[in-house]
Amino acid sequence: MTGTGSATLTRVEDLNDTAERQRLRSRLVDLLNAYASEANQIGHAFAGRNHLHGPDLHALLAVMHAERAGTPLTPGRLGEAMGLSSGATTAMIDRLEKGGHLRRSRESTDRRVVHLRYGDAGMALAVAFFTPMAPRTTAVMDQFDVAELQVVERFVQGMVESLTAYRDELRS
Repeated sequence: MTGTGSATLTRVEDLNDTAERQRLRSRLVDLLNAYASEANQIGHAFAGRNHLHGPDLHALLAVMHAERAGTPLTPGRLGEAMGLSSGATTAMIDRLEKGGHLRRSRESTDRRVVHLRYGDAGMALAVAFFTPMAPRTTAVMDQFDVAELQVVERFVQGMVESLTAYRDELRS
């Protein structure tokens, strides 16, 4: 009798785990969509306030992330990352360079290789964009210990990789 009761309990626990997993999956997808939507709206509002086109802010963020990673972007890689034609990429870079937000840099022995770097105006814009958000994001992150943040990091990294792969499939 004990064996049967134990097996029944295990099946009930499995069903509860499955139901909770489904609930969490649905809730996490909803939260990620809400986060992406809010981030997009903030980006558009900030770009509008600073007389930038919508993709300009995305380009500046891509340049910033690449610089932080120690892998500065070339114009071609920026255009590829943003799904823009070479003409549209050049026009955007020209516009951002004219405004002092970006600069083209020839750092390689091959002078044909151009890297994109932040200009002074671009750095000031990044500071203006991120400084007001920092206390808010810090307050949220402070609610989690290092181990929890590592799990969140692994989860978000996996989701970004999944979306990037799907985006690349859509572009092929």
